[in-house]
Amino acid sequence: QVQLVESGGGLVQAGGSLKLSCAASGRTSMSYGIGWHRQAPGKEREFVASINWKGGNTYYIDSVKGRFTVSRDNANNTVYLQMNSLRPEDTAIYYCAVTRVPNLNIVVPHATFAYWGQGTQVTVSS
Repeated sequence: QVQLVESGGGLVQAGGSLKLSCAASGRTSMSYGIGWHRQAPGKEREFVASINWKGGNTYYIDSVKGRFTVSRDNANNTVYLQMNSLRPEDTAIYYCAVTRVPNLNIVVPHATFAYWGQGTQVTVSS
């Protein structure tokens, strides 16, 4: 069992920045990839970004490329999502999740995720 706890969400004006953290505990192994997802009110959850187990390969959806950066600190079992130039349409609950399969070279949107955090709210005002 792996526990994931997201933090760092909040209210920010358009153009501002936030840095989300995803702390892993329990039967953790940083051999697994991490995906960040979000769910806006009335919408389905969507994949946003990911990082592989070594931290060398990342993946972003087009709408966040150049604005969001995902990184990881394996020594501290933590993954980060730096979000810059935030837009109102980025408003959502953000979740991190661990891949079911370890040692993936890259984590793509249709990867299977085994454990999820409880989410952290990000609200961007216009």
